[in-house]
Amino acid sequence: MTASAANGFAQVLYEPVSATCHQSPYTFRPMYSTSSEHTRVPWAAHSYNVAFSDEIGHFEYCDVVAGDGSCASNSEGVDDDDAPCLTAAQSLFVPISGCTGTDNDFDGTSYQQVWPGTDPNRGQDKKYHASPITFTSPLFNGSSNYDRVAFEADLPRIEAADFGGNCDRFTGTNCVNPPPGSNFYPIYSTGSSTQNPSANGHCVWQLGGPFLKGTTNTFGGNSAAEYGPLLFSFYPNPDPAIRLRTNNFRNVLSSNPCPA
Repeated sequence: MTASAANGFAQVLYEPVSATCHQSPYTFRPMYSTSSEHTRVPWAAHSYNVAFSDEIGHFEYCDVVAGDGSCASNSEGVDDDDAPCLTAAQSLFVPISGCTGTDNDFDGTSYQQVWPGTDPNRGQDKKYHASPITFTSPLFNGSSNYDRVAFEADLPRIEAADFGGNCDRFTGTNCVNPPPGSNFYPIYSTGSSTQNPSANGHCVWQLGGPFLKGTTNTFGGNSAAEYGPLLFSFYPNPDPAIRLRTNNFRNVLSSNPCPA
């Protein structure tokens, strides 16, 4: 899909005294082709523009679901964030009972070593874990690679006090990677086109652990090394007019190690 006016894309017009919102057709290609680490979304936790992003931390197992949709019993213990929950009968595809709320204490399945590539024994890893998500680097103008890439994790936002955590986003105190309570946090790696069948002759990005078959670079091999230091960004705010805080860990590479 091309982000163009012809395909219905538009920008919301800045009209502070208008009672309704209006928009103007807009082609985003020039904006995306010149994107850099300074091109950001000022109203979101993440700072990115052109990006691939996963969304994790919204599932935990529950043995017995109560009538009000909370978790009544769980072999791992019941937490305040174990809600809302669905019974196995309510699950449309895989009959598993579980809870889909934000996993504020980072003890759910997303933060365990159940990702592909988390077991150094590749036979065991393939037997018990799913295949990794793989994708190629984005292009602009149909064929041009971006010069640089970056890794970013919005853990400070999820670890913040308003989510029940201890992260002070104005100072960075108690903002940590991996998150507290977790046993694992997924990383990106690059894969070899000769060993990864899904590459189809290209370098591919992989999401999971550091032990995937055909891996060519793990960028440190863990989340703390890969995602880098805290990033403090300016955000629009009515009082004061500009607010500086951290929502992310970010590591900008000097090149693109996986051109499409």
